[in-house]
Amino acid sequence: MPAPKRLSAPEYAAGILAGNRTILGRAITLVESTLPADQALAQEVLQAVLPHTGRSLRVGITGVPGVGKSTFIEALGRYLVETLGKQLAVLAVDPSSQRGGGSILGDKTRMPWLSAHSAAFIRPSPAGTSLGGVARATREALLLCEAAGHDVIFVETVGVGQSETTVHGMVDFFLLLMLAGAGDELQGLKRGIMEMADALCITKADQGNEQAARRARVDYQSALHLFPPSPSGQAQPVLLTSAVSGTGVAEVWEVIENYAAATRQNGYFQKRRQQQQLQWLHQSIVQELEARFYAAAAVRQRLPDTQQAVAAGRLTPFAAATELLALSADLTKTP
Repeated sequence: MPAPKRLSAPEYAAGILAGNRTILGRAITLVESTLPADQALAQEVLQAVLPHTGRSLRVGITGVPGVGKSTFIEALGRYLVETLGKQLAVLAVDPSSQRGGGSILGDKTRMPWLSAHSAAFIRPSPAGTSLGGVARATREALLLCEAAGHDVIFVETVGVGQSETTVHGMVDFFLLLMLAGAGDELQGLKRGIMEMADALCITKADQGNEQAARRARVDYQSALHLFPPSPSGQAQPVLLTSAVSGTGVAEVWEVIENYAAATRQNGYFQKRRQQQQLQWLHQSIVQELEARFYAAAAVRQRLPDTQQAVAAGRLTPFAAATELLALSADLTKTP
């Protein structure tokens, strides 16, 4: 089967703005590519659709493995699409996917209703070699989905650890899913993530687990009182849901919408987006400089010996870095 015709930036932009899912998917593949020609074309496409972005509500969803993220997203997404008539996109940040070979099949099978619905678009992260590369692709995919008319974007963390901080830096509302009855050893990096969360949601509050879920809610509410006030000026509610029965799903969305309305009114919503834009700028500069540093011929030639010297203790890491940076000459020039 012949490869599809390579589109121009205006053709990509026109297809995305028309809501063409095939072209949207191809455009996301383009931003995920590391080929210089693809990257250049991707930036042209992004610049063309940029005036049509920024109008969606961006929601980050995280939680430890086993908390039921996909099942919860399927239930909340179905409510948004079926009851409220929303256009939904679901993106995943999975920095560990290079170990498992990607997660597209898993995402599709765990969200069967959403994956088959014309108003929902599900896209996992690429199997990248670094969280920075995956995060950049996810941010740009988010903009493309907004331009395509998706008015709600879910960004799901698939891995655990640094990915939570990364997702927090690209969304308007950060939802932390928690388990009732799981010990602290199963809750992962709980305190740091709890401080970032705009709301906590205890999942699986059904099938005889209701009492444990209510106790957990009281415990988490008490713990949240010990944290500094949120810069948003909004309280961090603790919610109970059952994705199986649908209990609490509508209430979760009501909390998200009320938060968005309140933070738009007090100015925090726009301030947070502006801070995120600047954060993306500085991260992009660092990533580009790092890529050009390692692409420099002199650095590639000297690096193995320098690494051996540092490992053997003959050279300090700082001195080695200084020498290598001197070899890289002008990093502002494309290699």
